[in-house]
Amino acid sequence: MRWLNNLFEFVGKVGLFSLRVLVDAVRSPFEFAQLGRQLVEVGNKSLALIIVSGFALGAVMTLHTRSTLVMFGATAMIPAVQAVSFFVEIGPLVAGLLLAGRVGSGIGAVLANMRASEQVDAIESLSIDSFKYLVVPRVLACVIALPFLTLFMDFAGLLGGFLSEELSSHIAPTLYINRAFDYLQWSNFIAPTLKTAVFGFIIGSVSSYFGYTTDKGAQGVGEAATNSVVLSSLLIIVADVVLIKCIFFLFPDTAI
Repeated sequence: MRWLNNLFEFVGKVGLFSLRVLVDAVRSPFEFAQLGRQLVEVGNKSLALIIVSGFALGAVMTLHTRSTLVMFGATAMIPAVQAVSFFVEIGPLVAGLLLAGRVGSGIGAVLANMRASEQVDAIESLSIDSFKYLVVPRVLACVIALPFLTLFMDFAGLLGGFLSEELSSHIAPTLYINRAFDYLQWSNFIAPTLKTAVFGFIIGSVSSYFGYTTDKGAQGVGEAATNSVVLSSLLIIVADVVLIKCIFFLFPDTAI
């Protein structure tokens, strides 16, 4: 049962690490300059990936949806199906997984490299709290940026779906938009979009944990990057299931 003890020990360490992030996030001094740099790294540099992925996914999804609905004579529902699917579930989940791959691996590798090259020790020798300076801004940047990136993915998916449908049926943009939002209200996508803040916290905390706590030197850099992506992605999927149940319970109107 040693593996079980190791599992509980690991869960406890990650939990305490995440709790420390929450505590330090509301404790002065605040590293606004570092937070700004991380927002550029997490948000701006992920924007192209998010938009292109959302556009392509929206176009492909419309093609598949159309081939199914045409058999039932329900092609008029394509915009509504597209909008509901993206804003409620596909956009938030895919954006979270993409960010886990691009940002999670980067955070893990950078912090592990700083630990291996003793840069973390050098920061602490200057009487600077390395945890608050290196970890907290990265986690907060993920929490802040991911909901906005999700919205970009949602609308990019809607645009991709429209262009795909326009090539098939020459639908007018205004008609597509009206049909898309017939069954979608503010309450239907505000909560699903805000849940990505939790995904962002998972990505930032898990990736920072593997990078900040590594003690394997250069070998730990690769391991930190890999472990960050794997565990972040897994926890995002699990958290998505739990959060959906909570959202449906607290906001029954979101269950379309």
